Amino acid sequence: MTDQQPTYRGRLAPSPTGHLHLGHARTFWIAAERTKEKNGTLILRNEDLDAERFRMDFVTDMLEDLRWVGLDWAEGPDIGGPFGPYSQSQRKTLYRFALQKLHALGVIYPCTRSRRDVIDAAGAPHETDEEPVYPAHFRPPASQDVPALEDVISINWRMRVPDNETLSFIDNNLGLKQGVAGKDFGDFLVWRKDDCPSYQLACVVDDSAMQITEVVRGADLVTSTFRQLVLYKALGLISPEFYHCALMLDEKGVRLAKRHDALSLRQMRSHGMTPADVIAAMKR
Repeated sequence: MTDQQPTYRGRLAPSPTGHLHLGHARTFWIAAERTKEKNGTLILRNEDLDAERFRMDFVTDMLEDLRWVGLDWAEGPDIGGPFGPYSQSQRKTLYRFALQKLHALGVIYPCTRSRRDVIDAAGAPHETDEEPVYPAHFRPPASQDVPALEDVISINWRMRVPDNETLSFIDNNLGLKQGVAGKDFGDFLVWRKDDCPSYQLACVVDDSAMQITEVVRGADLVTSTFRQLVLYKALGLISPEFYHCALMLDEKGVRLAKRHDALSLRQMRSHGMTPADVIAAMKR
C-alpha cells in the first residue's frame, strides 16, 4: 500500500472588527486560488472572539464582500459543514478543553503583568503590532505550584516557551523560517482575563479540529506561527503547512489595516469598481 496525501483543506479566517480592505481580499484570494489549484476544500471561519470590537453587521458585510469579489467556500457559518460551528464564539468549550490540557501539563502560568509592563521592561519604543518578548524575570519559577483554573477566568494565563529552542518550518512561499524561543518570541497569552482564549490558542485548536492542511495568511504573522508551533507540540497535534503572503502597502509604504482607514471593499464598490478591478489591483 502507498501513503496517500491528505485532501487539501484551506481556510479563510476573517475577523468582524471592521470592513475588509484590499489587503485582506488579496490574502483570501490567494488562499482560494491555492485551494482551487489543489482541487481542495475551502472553509470560512468567523473569528469573532474580540467582544470589544466585534459587530454583527460586520459579519454580514464581510460575507457579502467576500462573495462579491468572487470567493466561495464549501463550509462556513452561513452554510454549515461537518466541522462546525464555524464561528469561534460558539467553540469556547473546545478552547477550554485545550487550556485544561496545558494546565495539566504544567506549561502555563497565571500572569498579572500588563502589556505596558512588558513594553516598559523591553526598554525601547514598541510601535508595531508584534508582541514584545516577555521578560524572563517576570515569569514564576518552573517549580512553583500553579493554581487551579477558575470556572470563570479573571486573570491572564501565559504559555511558558522552551527557552533557547530553535523552531523552524518550511514556508510554502518564504522558504525556511527559524525562530528562537525566548529570544525572537517569549511567553505568550493563551487565555485572557476577560475569560476569552487568545488568538494563538483558538487558531491552533480550530485549524487542527477543522483538519486544515495549509494556512495562508500575511507575512506579519510569521512570529505567531512559531508560537503556534509551540502549542501544536504541547497539545500533541500535527501542525498544518504554512504560506505567508507579502503584505499590501499604501502609497506611503504603510501596510493596509482597518485601523488606518484603508480603502475597504465597501468603498471600492461604492466608487464603481468591479470585482475584476479589485482582482487586478491585488495582482499589481
